[in-house]
Amino acid sequence: MEIAKTVSELRSFLAKGTRKNYSIGFVPTMGALHEGHLSLVRASKAKCDETIVSIFVNPTQFAQTEGLEKYPRTLDKDIALLQKEDVGILFIPSKEEIYPSGAATFVTVEKITESFEGAIRPTHFRGVATVVTSLFTIVRPEVAFFGQKDLQQTAVIKRMVRDLHFPLKIEVCETMREPDGLAMSSRNQFLSAEEREESLILSKTIFYVRDVMLEGMPFSVARLRGVNLFNSLKKRAVLEYLDIINPETFQLAESFKVNEEAAVIIAARIGETRLIDNVIIAAK
Repeated sequence: MEIAKTVSELRSFLAKGTRKNYSIGFVPTMGALHEGHLSLVRASKAKCDETIVSIFVNPTQFAQTEGLEKYPRTLDKDIALLQKEDVGILFIPSKEEIYPSGAATFVTVEKITESFEGAIRPTHFRGVATVVTSLFTIVRPEVAFFGQKDLQQTAVIKRMVRDLHFPLKIEVCETMREPDGLAMSSRNQFLSAEEREESLILSKTIFYVRDVMLEGMPFSVARLRGVNLFNSLKKRAVLEYLDIINPETFQLAESFKVNEEAAVIIAARIGETRLIDNVIIAAK
């Protein structure tokens, strides 16, 4: 596995593989890798000739109160995991490499970023869109792979790619879960044993809402039943939102038709740790 720390190093490695019909798959991450990230790597390797993974803890997507300095950094472990997966190139740029001195350009995606995660974290998606734009420009992949767990993020990135005519495809891969149903996340390691047990409240709630909706329960009733279930199970968890939305626009859904999709989304804080999850509902 080649390791590039600068844009020039990365492009030098990429130049070695330039040939007709040579495809590049890209998996951007912030490190602290787990099986969810590795599933994206495997999806890329299955579809593309070369797979590039980036590890960059992006400061612009954290507000001052969101604990950038506490974000887990496990670079040695991450490198070992990626080597085991036979990744071609790892890109680990510095902050100065991504944001040169005096950098003053940001990418803003409107409307879809104004609700849910965007309302709770007002500067978050501007930082995400900006860093992803930079990474796409640097790496120039044919396909980029993201996880469904960050559903609103994937919707923002797909909209940005469409609006700015990026010549690449976005692949959204299914959320990877622990055997007990908890969505895999780098933040799970912050949970105490008791908090880890209570964290199952998120997946239990969204799967319950999905199931009653598939049985024909109206959206508004299903949501209320979900909130009631969450409240009946919680000990210390605080629900931030539970809603049913269109996964492309992140507008509230009221019904869906055959061949349409909706998604149940949830965010909750358990102790000091904030978790999100979702499940897609496909109409029968």
